[in-house]
Amino acid sequence: MTDLAADLRRTVRGRVADDAQTRATHAADASNHRHVPLAVVHPVDADDVAAVLAVCRERGVPVLPRGAATSIAGQAVNTAVVMDTRRHLGSVLSIDPVRREATVQPGVVLDDLQRAAAPHGLRVGPDPSTHSRCTVGGMIGNNACGSHSVAWGKTVDSVRSLDVITYRGERLTAGPGTTLAGTPLLDSLAAVRDRWADDVATGFPQLTRRVSGYNLDELRPGDGTDLARALVGTEGTCATILAATVSLVEVPAATALVVLGFESSYAAAEAASHLVELRNAGEIVPLTIEGVDASLVATLRSGRPDATSWRLLPEGSAWLFVEVGGTTAAEARAAAQAVHARVQSRGGVVVTEKAQARALWSIREQGAGLATRAPDGSEAWPGWEDSAVPVQRLAEYLRGFDALLASHHLQTAYYGHFGDGCVHARIDFDLLTRPGIARYRSFMEDAADLVGGLGGSLSGEHGDGQARAELLSRMYPAPVVEAFGAFKAAWDPDGMMNPRRVVDPAPLDADLRVFLAGPTLPLRTTQGMALPHDGGSLETAARRCVGVGACLNPSGGVMCPSYRATGEEQHSTRGRARLLHEMMRGEVVTDGWASEEVRESLDLCLGCKGCKSDCPVDVDMATYKAEFLHQHYARRLRPRDHYAMGWLPLWLRLARGRRLLNRAARVPALAAVAKKLGNIAPERTIPEIAPQTFRAWFAARPAPTLPADAPRLLLWPDTFTNHLDPDVGKATVAVLEHLGHRVELPAEPVCCGLTWTTTGQLDRARKVLSRSVSTLAPWLDEGITVVGMEPSCTAALKHDTAQLLPGETRLPSAVKTFAEILAAHPDLASFADGTERAAIVQVHCHQHAELGTTADREVMSALSIRAEVLDSGCCGLAGNFGFTVGHHAVSQACAEAVLLPAVRAAGPGTAVLADGYSCRTQVRQAGDDRPEHLAQLAARAMGLHP
Repeated sequence: MTDLAADLRRTVRGRVADDAQTRATHAADASNHRHVPLAVVHPVDADDVAAVLAVCRERGVPVLPRGAATSIAGQAVNTAVVMDTRRHLGSVLSIDPVRREATVQPGVVLDDLQRAAAPHGLRVGPDPSTHSRCTVGGMIGNNACGSHSVAWGKTVDSVRSLDVITYRGERLTAGPGTTLAGTPLLDSLAAVRDRWADDVATGFPQLTRRVSGYNLDELRPGDGTDLARALVGTEGTCATILAATVSLVEVPAATALVVLGFESSYAAAEAASHLVELRNAGEIVPLTIEGVDASLVATLRSGRPDATSWRLLPEGSAWLFVEVGGTTAAEARAAAQAVHARVQSRGGVVVTEKAQARALWSIREQGAGLATRAPDGSEAWPGWEDSAVPVQRLAEYLRGFDALLASHHLQTAYYGHFGDGCVHARIDFDLLTRPGIARYRSFMEDAADLVGGLGGSLSGEHGDGQARAELLSRMYPAPVVEAFGAFKAAWDPDGMMNPRRVVDPAPLDADLRVFLAGPTLPLRTTQGMALPHDGGSLETAARRCVGVGACLNPSGGVMCPSYRATGEEQHSTRGRARLLHEMMRGEVVTDGWASEEVRESLDLCLGCKGCKSDCPVDVDMATYKAEFLHQHYARRLRPRDHYAMGWLPLWLRLARGRRLLNRAARVPALAAVAKKLGNIAPERTIPEIAPQTFRAWFAARPAPTLPADAPRLLLWPDTFTNHLDPDVGKATVAVLEHLGHRVELPAEPVCCGLTWTTTGQLDRARKVLSRSVSTLAPWLDEGITVVGMEPSCTAALKHDTAQLLPGETRLPSAVKTFAEILAAHPDLASFADGTERAAIVQVHCHQHAELGTTADREVMSALSIRAEVLDSGCCGLAGNFGFTVGHHAVSQACAEAVLLPAVRAAGPGTAVLADGYSCRTQVRQAGDDRPEHLAQLAARAMGLHP
């Protein structure tokens, strides 16, 4: 591999990587399979692709062109040179609104293409649920579809022409009307067409969602051949795409969604068939006919207690989501009401409000992730992921499918494109034992026979890959399978394009990415995080990542800020989970807990916890990072910042001569020495320490006059409020007392241990938190509410306590946020001074992930605060992260994505609301001193001046 990589580096202008970290992060896709690549190349243009192929051809090694690797059947992993097209081959080359077509490079993300087409009122028809990160090249490779396929078809229906290059270096433009003559490739394709034309005509099932196998029905005599459409769905086994021209469709001026509830999925399937009949008769024009089963909703409710979208569903145990369009909102609503009137259901709701529609669609779009966990928390796997049958036989198929599951003692949550007869299912296969894997094979074979007997397709969307290609002979007659081999041989005589996929397939139960004999690495040396939701196993926790790549979303939400800043797979949540998996496997990442590959990847993890809420399967990389650092530095010297910033609460408690320390920090030479000693980024300014702590102020102030029966609250005086920003505490006390509460503080200093936790000093964090719980015991025993001011500390008390002190349940149940106390006040609005105030709001990442913002929004509304909540993701400071040497560039990139531009654009009368001390500090160090806590803004709204 070293010689191969050296040859590639001499020839290719793009980056060539064959290090253990890169090979580990690219060893799995969203399937059950694992193959470690030989090297990963990022070609910069078409000539670079040709150069990669030339080197591989000379050395006789296989090649795999790859997009976002969200494939569920295993076609995006192979022991080959991987050509990753996302970094440099991701441009929209042209949009022609007259011809309604776009020409793009293969690595362009679908959402980027949609944004480019939107100003013309156009869009690409196919829209898989991974639209925020999947590439057009990957969609072409898999013949992807999406929820709007009943209106706009599969990817094959959108492709007009493809510029491709073969393994042997032949370039050509494939499209309609190609004459199959004149070159060895074209002559061979003509021979395939002529020899197997009758077999193809009789052996291909007639249904809209046939994705399995090759599109040999596009090889027609005369001008009927469409070579581009024949290449769609070939999974990188035939040629590499250099550019694609795809058709665009007109975006409806208005849409409406009708959600129909049914007593069972069978009834929903029968209703979907009826809707298709109405469509065929021209009586309705649906854009989607999607099915969702109660099991999926149950998983959402059990895994996401804060999720509320399911409350919008009408009565039922299964649902159809039918979207319709119109030239006006009224027309769209009327069309939706017509659908509702034509279908017998237990209940229905028509939605035209966009926020409600998005909330409902989120249930369906999260399906691929949600279905990986059953309501009881057990794992579920792809494999039999997206079979399809004629829609008229969908109810029959579901009955047979459920019976088959029962006979194999398996269960699933299914959902899918019911209008096209396509069903997605994650099944609780046991892939950890040999008997379980044998049952997996037996079920897959039986399921293939079931679908084949109903005239269906093994795959209705994601292709065959390794998961299903072995079963093609159960779907197609032997001559057709033989024709597939001849078709691939015409394009790839050397058999080096993504080998053993579709043709000459690898066994479906081989190369599984799970451990049969358990990990080679002892998972625990000393007690770290409890990981209660994963049986205490970091292996099981890391296996939560199924590879759907929601963390690759370049915007919106919080996850994953470091990936957004660097664009590197190893800095994504998915990449880090893969590295932890490979570390435990011990084959590619070989140094166990001492691994520098894993440490370097996790070093740029901000610990924002965005993945815990934004990842559909609740990967919690901040917790895994803490566990890794705990093990990595066991009995080893730590980085200086772990002692400086990790022990910050202690140093601040010991600090004397605060004003003198602040003056010293403003002397450049002294500040430089302090930063060097603390491993603090030289670009940072050391924050000032408050001359008087919040606790000292509270003890010295006059006792408030309150009724004897005033409700008691215990305020948690976190380190940041107490030592660095006591004005937040003063405002909190003023507001709570103004509302009639008796505010108390713990008798002794307390700390949640967060700074020790984030640096992986878990033994110390546990001691600190345990001591604090003991201090709070009198209040906890009386059931007194504990009020948090700093979101990161509040989240740690409410949720991280289960990781460090799994037996302690009193504290998490007692903790509430400042906003939750205010929102519960029955007449909060009466305390406002009547002045409307504008504010932009930066939500702290830990609040987003663990606490939610419902109460905050209610409080701001009651106090006449006109709030614009920024969809800005992490501020970039993230506790000690942005202060650590080597992190400043990533920290600033996060802040400059949305937050800082929004702050600069906000008028002078607009407040900047940021409850997190880190968020306020990031903005202050950018030169704006407006950031304040909700307590401070609430105090002003109530006319208080603490």
